[in-house]
Amino acid sequence: MSKIILKEIFSTQYFAVLSSVGKGQPYSNLVAFAVTDDLNSLIFVTGRNTLKYRNIIQNQRVSLLIDSRTNNPTDVEKATAITVIGQAYEEADTKKGFHTVYLNKHPHLGQFINNPDSALIAVSVSDYIIAGFDTTERVVMGSKP
Repeated sequence: MSKIILKEIFSTQYFAVLSSVGKGQPYSNLVAFAVTDDLNSLIFVTGRNTLKYRNIIQNQRVSLLIDSRTNNPTDVEKATAITVIGQAYEEADTKKGFHTVYLNKHPHLGQFINNPDSALIAVSVSDYIIAGFDTTERVVMGSKP
């Protein structure tokens, strides 16, 4: 059931808040994301000249937050927040199909993903934490980062 919830929210949400760490300082950004069908990898694209890219090169451990809020007062009780925990790395192997997964969700970002200064970042997901108003569930995908 929890994987159904993950897929439902991932299919309707386009952005995640990425948290990375560099020089001991947390740093957060919005990223346009996509997720593989097996839920093992989350994908986003960033410029190689960004702080988030430099942070990931220095420290692969990241988390992302994706939620279903609609900016209504009812979100307190109805919204679901998903924390993604994993290790991020630049993925250059086009045979894995990550480019296709990303472009299927964000076709308008084709020029960005194909820019030589852009990096496709894959997050190898170890855990999803699904939180509602008064519930929390952890879905373990692999080994802990």
